[in-house]
Amino acid sequence: MADALPLLRQDIISCERCPRLRLHCAEVARTRRRAYLDWDYWGRPVPGFGDPQASLFVLGLAPGAHGANRTGRVFTGDRSGDWLYRAMHQAGFANQPTSVSATDGLRLRNAWVSAAVRCAPPDNKPTPAEFECCMPYLERELALLRRVKVVLALGRLACSAYLSVLRGRGVALRLAEFPFAHGAQFLPVPGGPHLLCSYHPSQQNTLTRRLTDEMLLSVFRRAAQICAET
Repeated sequence: MADALPLLRQDIISCERCPRLRLHCAEVARTRRRAYLDWDYWGRPVPGFGDPQASLFVLGLAPGAHGANRTGRVFTGDRSGDWLYRAMHQAGFANQPTSVSATDGLRLRNAWVSAAVRCAPPDNKPTPAEFECCMPYLERELALLRRVKVVLALGRLACSAYLSVLRGRGVALRLAEFPFAHGAQFLPVPGGPHLLCSYHPSQQNTLTRRLTDEMLLSVFRRAAQICAET
């Protein structure tokens, strides 16, 4: 177990399964954004991050082109990460409210953060085949994090990815029984982790106030409550 998560991390970082995604990440890293011209972009697949004894597993969609693809840490260096880690800090899952680089001192408490797709996709839209290629990494990650009590899916696609992992394990699920909605809560497997849903903290949702700080914090506080009670 002690070596399994580091091995998974290295397998993810070295992955070359999706040529379209690898070309895009490399191109973004080469050209960079004007605000980050002095950065040496990560430009590789991004592994999960957090506490190996986590009760809470937070699942996003994919790295941001100039966020995690730049910094090398999931949800780090962009506005989605600003929203996410601020809420996690307020709910007691992080030691600080900001996440700007992989060496900024952020530590997660009883939580792990990951993504369904490990490379930044063009227009933030992975293809079904790219989801499928990344699925084994998510399956391994969830299997190794044996104390997870709550999976918090950030967005409809992350929710679908988690349900696909369960179906891959042979769990009989009807997707119609798990309609995505902000704040929705399900127990997809008796005795297994609860599934919570939240809108993704993307600018598309936060700038339009489809998702507010209060809404996101409420979901994390609910996750903390479930972790404490189960």
